[in-house]
Amino acid sequence: MSRLRPFHLAIIVDDLKKSRAFYGDLLGCIEGRSTDIWVDFNFFGHQLVCHKGDQSDGEEHNNPVDGKHVPVPHFGIVLSMPKWRQLRDKLLAAGIGFVIEPYIRFEGKAGEQATMFFYDPSGNALEFKAFKDIDAELFKK
Repeated sequence: MSRLRPFHLAIIVDDLKKSRAFYGDLLGCIEGRSTDIWVDFNFFGHQLVCHKGDQSDGEEHNNPVDGKHVPVPHFGIVLSMPKWRQLRDKLLAAGIGFVIEPYIRFEGKAGEQATMFFYDPSGNALEFKAFKDIDAELFKK
């Protein structure tokens, strides 16, 4: 099987110190290169770059999915089920305020998955999800 190529995502954050604490300390992402206005993180094998700036347009956007209001835009990663549970427990212990509490979405249906949504300190929405069988369920209709 060929190796999945890492994605590169650059986001706007309002405080690099808080971003380092959130992505580095809380989520465990290793820091890479940085300057006084941006910082790279190894986001579960992908390159996430936090750029200092102002992103507020005063608007919040969401779409209904499985009876929940999913924030748009958002990004995240698909973890193994044990890693998802481990992160869920760590976030619960840290008192993270969830936009959508950890739960099983589409339970008993195609695409059944564990999911949770929360914001980083700059208001970027993140989703972490997991499947019992990622190969069978990730793109199942």
